[in-house]
Amino acid sequence: MVDFLGMMKQAAQLQSKMQEMQAELDRIEVAGTAGGGLVTVTLSAKGEAKGVKIDPSLMKAEEKEILEDLLVAAHADARRKAEEVMQDKMKSLTGGLSLPPGMKLPF
Repeated sequence: MVDFLGMMKQAAQLQSKMQEMQAELDRIEVAGTAGGGLVTVTLSAKGEAKGVKIDPSLMKAEEKEILEDLLVAAHADARRKAEEVMQDKMKSLTGGLSLPPGMKLPF
């Protein structure tokens, strides 16, 4: 016979842990860099932009396209790092089971 009370208790514990993990992901920040550190983009582990740092040497009109490309590259680097943090947190929450490739967390 299925232990429904036990299953409900486990579901409530998992929900509580997911809420804790979401709050933790809001606090964790990752930095992505491009151009050898000339551009840095900081995101929360959930992917929310927190900051951008640009080396003053790129603040020239003729460097505009380079700067734009570096911003995109730094953001992509930070996003990849944020996804790694989310995957690691999910593994710890699910007892080592990882999400299937391409599956995203619901936040």
